Amino acid sequence: MNTAHIAVVSLGGTITMTSAAADGAGVKPSLTAADLLASVPGLEHAAQVTAHTPFTMPGASLTFAELNEALELARKSVDDGHSGVVVVQGTDTIEETAYLFDLYWDREEPLIVTGAMRAAQVAGADGPANLLASVHTAASPASRGRGVLVVMNDEIHAASRVRKVRSSGTNALATPSFGPLGYIEESIPVFGGEIDRAGALAAPVPESPARVALLETYLGDSGELLDLVVEGGYDGAVVSAFGVGHVSAALAETISRALERIPVVFATRTGSGTTYTQAYGFVGSESDLLARGAIGAGWLDPRKARILLSCVLSESNDRARLSAEFERRGRVTA
Repeated sequence: MNTAHIAVVSLGGTITMTSAAADGAGVKPSLTAADLLASVPGLEHAAQVTAHTPFTMPGASLTFAELNEALELARKSVDDGHSGVVVVQGTDTIEETAYLFDLYWDREEPLIVTGAMRAAQVAGADGPANLLASVHTAASPASRGRGVLVVMNDEIHAASRVRKVRSSGTNALATPSFGPLGYIEESIPVFGGEIDRAGALAAPVPESPARVALLETYLGDSGELLDLVVEGGYDGAVVSAFGVGHVSAALAETISRALERIPVVFATRTGSGTTYTQAYGFVGSESDLLARGAIGAGWLDPRKARILLSCVLSESNDRARLSAEFERRGRVTA
């Protein structure tokens, strides 16, 4: 038996959902962390496990407040001697929540985030396998110092890179640009990739995070929505741009007006790849947006860029600080 002691913190999600209907339709969160652990065969050979259930809700309803509570519980667990922590939640927001955790996780012990794509009562439910793989990963010394990892479908992903790329199916989570950091083979986490983290943010998770809008551009976008965001009193905006960071000429002018009042970050809406800095020179190109004062997200996708901008803005509105954080965390090594 592995002597590692792992804390499992359940926030809810599909992995916890059941239904009273005969056909299994209409599932809702209901199972606790203890219920989940009881459904995992062979778990007793993986680690000594402690169960916590601070919340039981769908991933779409999680807020910074619940996530901060889960983060504090994870910190307390490792400070009390646990070898690692597994957070269980809904996959709808896992690519955002895991990145939020990663921005603030300041321990060497691994923090693993997992969930399921199939509800507990469904044939071939993937929750038990994902939970067992996550406990194995959290208990492994090889996982130390890697920050927050997402484990699903026997794949290990970096929190700063993983995305939900399908609406359904057990292969819904992936790292499009670089692939997983590792895999679970014969119950052992095997890492073939590395990632250099930029380090945790010094301030705590904000109780009242800055209001940052996420807007995806589209064919014929005139920038009216960004105008409404500024007039609505938002603290910042992320524009999910074409290609390597392009918008229409009209939206570029709107971004200039917006920058007089709030910071604007642009990321690529494509699903993989990075924003550029100097390849194109037309009005609305990445170099044009940078010259206007917008900030490129680099390899961060729009959703993670929104999380980062909201967190940093909650500390400071200094544009140089914002640019520096995106430069550090938007690089391929961040």
